Amino acid sequence: MHYDPIKRQLGNLFNGSPFLRKRFYNLLDLLLLRAWHVKKALKAYQQNSQDFCTDILDAGSGFGQYCYSISRLFPKAKILGVDVKQEQIDDCNHFFQQIGKAEQVTFEVADLTQYKSPDNYQLILSVDVMEHILEDELVFKNYSESMQSGGLLLISTPSDQGGSDTDHHEEEGVYGFIGEHVRDGYNKEEITAKLLRAGFSTVEVTYTYGSFGTVAWKLSMKYPIQLLGFSRIFYLLLPFYYLLLFPFCAILNYLDVNTHNKSGTGLLVKAYK
Repeated sequence: MHYDPIKRQLGNLFNGSPFLRKRFYNLLDLLLLRAWHVKKALKAYQQNSQDFCTDILDAGSGFGQYCYSISRLFPKAKILGVDVKQEQIDDCNHFFQQIGKAEQVTFEVADLTQYKSPDNYQLILSVDVMEHILEDELVFKNYSESMQSGGLLLISTPSDQGGSDTDHHEEEGVYGFIGEHVRDGYNKEEITAKLLRAGFSTVEVTYTYGSFGTVAWKLSMKYPIQLLGFSRIFYLLLPFYYLLLFPFCAILNYLDVNTHNKSGTGLLVKAYK
């Protein structure tokens, strides 16, 4: 199943005003387990770093929700969000101008296999990006060259434990819930080796979406999106679905973030230069 068309439809529902856009960001933060893990890691980095970040890159910025969170967490930082989709870039620039953050947060079109800004960033965020890029080692090298010494690269990506929810393989590609992925997912050793070869000195990899998180993801994301892909009439039923199941999903998300996952369908990677 292709996820991007559903995401665009959901995003369009909330683009009517800055207020609705912010509520959309709030919903993403609550529903997406990866956002729980990423925001916890960002807060820990802020608390443990001696200096506040001055330059931050959101590599694959999408709807701009992480740029918005980072702008509040690091209010003095200059933040650049890049994406390959012009419509996303134009939409995000317009929204951040509306809310008065255009001087702090800007967006531009960029291909991560080509984008470099030598020794510029203290923090690079890459959420749900690397599973879409075939030339991953080239991108890792570009991240490393664009980062200052002592900087942090924070990656959230599927693992090889079923992270792309693939049902079977064909010669022409991988099929499953997420049809845009170019690989099933990474194992810990593979992504660690690639990042070290790219120039990072230390790499920490932990599993996300363990037994608790997997159930939460199916209830809060997979099943609703499958229904929306089947018929748009389910947009009317979606609020009632979440009113019923969200409290349970929130508990599962909390447990996934605050317990040790021996395995999981996602990875959270911290790579230091």
